[in-house]
Amino acid sequence: MKTALIHDWLPFMGGAERVLTNFLELYPNSPVYTTICNRERLDGPLKDADIRVSSLQKGKKNIENHRKLFPFMPTAMENFDLNEYDVVLSSSSSVAKGVITNPNTMHMCYCHSPMRYGWEFSYEYASKMAGGSKIKNKVLGYFLSGMRLWDNVSADRVDYFIANSENVARRIWKHYRRESVVIHPPVRCGLFKPSEVDEDYFLILSRLQEYKRIDVAIEAFNKSGLPLVIIGDGPDRDKLEKMANSNVKFLGRQPDEVIKDYYAKCRGFIFPGEEDFGITPLEAQASGRPVVAYAKGGALETVIADVTGVFFEEQTEESLNKAIKRFETMNFDKNEIRKHAEKFDESIFKSKIDTYVNKCYMEFKEEKHWEVIRGE
Repeated sequence: MKTALIHDWLPFMGGAERVLTNFLELYPNSPVYTTICNRERLDGPLKDADIRVSSLQKGKKNIENHRKLFPFMPTAMENFDLNEYDVVLSSSSSVAKGVITNPNTMHMCYCHSPMRYGWEFSYEYASKMAGGSKIKNKVLGYFLSGMRLWDNVSADRVDYFIANSENVARRIWKHYRRESVVIHPPVRCGLFKPSEVDEDYFLILSRLQEYKRIDVAIEAFNKSGLPLVIIGDGPDRDKLEKMANSNVKFLGRQPDEVIKDYYAKCRGFIFPGEEDFGITPLEAQASGRPVVAYAKGGALETVIADVTGVFFEEQTEESLNKAIKRFETMNFDKNEIRKHAEKFDESIFKSKIDTYVNKCYMEFKEEKHWEVIRGE
């Protein structure tokens, strides 16, 4: 079974890249096709993987702002020749699922999310990108309409969908009218360990982008005066640093050794955004630490109310601070929190993926998919 792996882009390591790493560990001889790659910013098996980039890289060593290339990415994906492969496994939150395969190749898509900026989150993205310009907003509206058409058409190229959460499975059905199985993303439980040291700070680990709603957390901690450590970088960092008081500390991007130490010793992990799944709350729980999470999206599938964390109902300073005050009156069991996270361990993830890929490939070879198409 000759396999190829497809990924939207590889500018740096993140949750989706950890999924791709697990795919590569399952299928170590598989090449990785992607639009752009900053290899120096990758780690683990991806560092030395056979990564094949599109023409968008144009010989450049690094691409600092891959988002500006987005209008050209659908075509870049369609230009990859994948005819030699028996199985194509795409890891997609955007364009990766749009690769073209022949009728003898099974295409399975692990969907982190239907294209966020194409569907229900498009209004937020368009408003930010337009910067208040009515003309730009109108032009972006036409562009995003075109992207929705392509996104919907490209979904039909996938033979089997895997959703990373029940939340994403509902969105796949809503936007593509396709069924999917749910296999939650992997947590590196072996990396994170509980600590007996309890330090007096709350923690955020996140890409600093608008939809992550780090601003809500900063407003809440500005008012409460409690210490907050923020690890991560992104386009909103300058704006967020300017609005933060001295009790909020920004550390930027940090290596795993530093991150796991901060996870293990924090009072609790703050998760203020609505994510399709969200791996960081589970990393915190693998470290034995409870989570204060916004009660929407994937967090509802990974945090157990009053056992491994607490929820807040509205993305406001008042709602978050109310939840933190309740959090401070509660006692949490580190071992119980850790055991919950272990249900999402990467060993379980890889076993489920391998089993499902083999099952579907056998069906595909036996042409059961043709029976469905013919209505037999």
